[in-house]
Amino acid sequence: MKNQKSLSRRERQIMDIIYEMKEATVHQVLEHIPSPPSYSAIRALLRVLENKGHLTHRQEGPRYIYFPRVSKDKARRSALKHLMKTFFDDSMENVVAALLDISEDHLSKEELQRLVELIEKTRKEGR
Repeated sequence: MKNQKSLSRRERQIMDIIYEMKEATVHQVLEHIPSPPSYSAIRALLRVLENKGHLTHRQEGPRYIYFPRVSKDKARRSALKHLMKTFFDDSMENVVAALLDISEDHLSKEELQRLVELIEKTRKEGR
């Protein structure tokens, strides 16, 4: 699968919809995409996403049902690694510091405790 940065804005919107729904037809994408283009434009974009290796499909009667080739978790990790390398000098510390900075008003005591536990677990595992 090519990197997420190779996706256009519309392609990213479609991928977001399909990840959210787990799978979708052209009509379902049309129902969920903002300012939708034509049916044929969505079909063409789905075909492009298949050619890029992001989607695959199965046929049910006359309909194609599209679904991701890569799990949401794997895609999330890949996107995060790209973001970390591009904007944070490949530094986990810089990423976490930025997240804490933008989340300072919204971080509950429970969330903070969970983060402490995750860091401690990572330390024990030697990562």
